[in-house]
Amino acid sequence: MTDTVLDRFLRYVVIDTQSDGNSFNQPSTAKQKDLGRVLVEDLQAIGLSDAHLDEHGYVYATIPANTDKADVPVICFCAHMDTAPDFTGTDVRPKLHRNYAGGDITLGNSGRIIRVADHPELANQIGNDIVTTDGTTLLGADDKAGVAEIITAAEILLGDTSLRHGQIRLLFTPDEEIGRGVDKVDLEKLGARFAYTLDGETAGTIEDETFSADGLTLEITGVAIHPGFAKDRMENAIKIASAIVARLPRAVSPEGTDGRDGFVHPVDISGSMDSATIQFIVRDFTEAGLAGKHQMVEDITREVLADFPGSSFTATRKEQYRNMKVVLDRHPEIVDNAQEAVRRAGMTPVRGSIRGGTDGSRLSFMGLPCPNIFAGGHAFHSPLEWISRQDMDKAVRTIVELAQIWEERA
Repeated sequence: MTDTVLDRFLRYVVIDTQSDGNSFNQPSTAKQKDLGRVLVEDLQAIGLSDAHLDEHGYVYATIPANTDKADVPVICFCAHMDTAPDFTGTDVRPKLHRNYAGGDITLGNSGRIIRVADHPELANQIGNDIVTTDGTTLLGADDKAGVAEIITAAEILLGDTSLRHGQIRLLFTPDEEIGRGVDKVDLEKLGARFAYTLDGETAGTIEDETFSADGLTLEITGVAIHPGFAKDRMENAIKIASAIVARLPRAVSPEGTDGRDGFVHPVDISGSMDSATIQFIVRDFTEAGLAGKHQMVEDITREVLADFPGSSFTATRKEQYRNMKVVLDRHPEIVDNAQEAVRRAGMTPVRGSIRGGTDGSRLSFMGLPCPNIFAGGHAFHSPLEWISRQDMDKAVRTIVELAQIWEERA
């Protein structure tokens, strides 16, 4: 290899690619194309002559088949280029901690510490080389690790003709972190039958299930009147909205749930005495669970409004994405092949569920079944983000093995 996965990763994370949910552009920030152009150069340098960046910020490339078999499905490996708006991604200064000896990791002079008590996976990293931030920015392992791993695997597949595989498509997307990662993807041009995102965490994990997700908008109409004449007449919409939020049970909140428990999460509240709006995100692994949580919010609202007889509300539900397991269960070979690839790469596969969504969620329902494979990063969306070189190497080996398995089993 002319470049290692670590080399690539360290080059990519210093390019600021944060997406912006308040922007109506595609991509939402022009700076995402800065990384896209670098990726095109890197892909062309390893021999993928068709690599290109389109007007919407997507990078496409093709690894040609090197097998005589005519029936090998075209598969796609996908990762996103943007980083989350949750914390700054400007002026990233990655720090490499070689031969990690254990214990907490202090992040420069930031006052932030990655504590083993909070990050138990560190116990499996003794002797490994760990990359962190300096504590002042995101790292960007979500998902520049996936990007670096896919390109490194592509170089291996191109350089060793004994590794037999069908045609492989590569796709790097913008705006995944704001839910628009596949809005403008050209599936006809992509031409793949199955895909894998490289956007997971712990090495060996394959995720074939996500939350189903809705947005919920609650609009409250109160009774506005001059405060000097308001006794027994005013019904302040701001107070009504506050009372509704205050009654949401902790057991159905993000901070009160884990595993397969869903939640209702207020993300914005605004308004005046006359009217107020609460924006929620609603998450569950089942349609019945989603419906129950919508009903819970409406029931709480009616209970609150019992004390405000002149006020009213409307609730508007908007589908965001759905649990990809519904689609993937129709194609068990996709996950079966990924599990075998993980084994051949020297790990025990672990099937997991994502308490969130990925590009693969929407791609699956758009006709491209797409589970998620580990990329190796941890503590995404925070300045405590970290990843080890060895786990990135394992992801590269998994991709290479997976490409061969599809050819073998065709």
